Amino acid sequence: MDQSEQLNHRAGFVAVIGHPNVGKSTLINALLGQKVAAVSPKPQTTRRNQLGILTLDIAQIIFTDTPGLHEERNKLGELMNTEALSALDDADAILFVVTAETAPTQEDRVLAKRIYLSAKHPPTVVALNKVDRVEAEGLERRKEEYQQLLEAAQVVPISALSGRGLEELRAQLITMLPEGPAYYPEDQVTDLYERQIAANLIRESALNNLHQEVPHGIAIRVDNFKERGDKGALIEATLLVERESHKAIVIGRGGEMIKKIGIDARAEIEKMSGRKVFLNLRVKTRKDWRDDENVLERFGYGAKKN
Repeated sequence: MDQSEQLNHRAGFVAVIGHPNVGKSTLINALLGQKVAAVSPKPQTTRRNQLGILTLDIAQIIFTDTPGLHEERNKLGELMNTEALSALDDADAILFVVTAETAPTQEDRVLAKRIYLSAKHPPTVVALNKVDRVEAEGLERRKEEYQQLLEAAQVVPISALSGRGLEELRAQLITMLPEGPAYYPEDQVTDLYERQIAANLIRESALNNLHQEVPHGIAIRVDNFKERGDKGALIEATLLVERESHKAIVIGRGGEMIKKIGIDARAEIEKMSGRKVFLNLRVKTRKDWRDDENVLERFGYGAKKN
């Protein structure tokens, strides 16, 4: 890149915020053109901030995928909300993801207020997601409602699943970034190591296969990640649950559930890594781990995570 190109190049951080299950991770994966963030219909799939890096000829957009803002019921929820809001303070722009299916909720209003109170006052775009699920008249009403909620923001109707509106959204975000060189190499798409992505994909599989309250009481610890040449990678991981009854559900009758979780997770990890993977899962119980600061720290939540 010569000097004249550098002057026109833009690069910066975009905080992706919204309440649970509006499609933040799905949107980031769609914008990047590959999967880097775990996705599930269950809320609170994302538990910590994760970067998704989109490098173009004219810009580098660094998306910060954040946990969905939600009512805090334990220490983990408190840490997740704190981490999500911290992204606003470092952002050059904000991507506020909402759903066209409903009018602005109280959670949306709280987030809008937090955006107004941000010290940097970064420019904001509202991604009105899931527009393929509403009629044209309802879509116009939603656009007006969110425009009133954030008067200074640009409202862009999109569908993360179909790709509708994504080019317009990407173009809008680029205009909001400061001029400057790229922060990351052009072939880097996330800040997570492969073992961290593997842990996220194992948890994604658990969320997709389990029901009721069990999924939210699960954490994943990768105990061993070993390259074995032509044999592929060996990954050994522990699923931590809060109750013995949950452990029985995760394992399933005759081990069928943990087997299904492993099969689905292995397929996603192999797709991500492009090589064979041998995945060995086990389940352990740690009562009320979501309120245990020592466990949370060991699993990478809180101030001491790397």
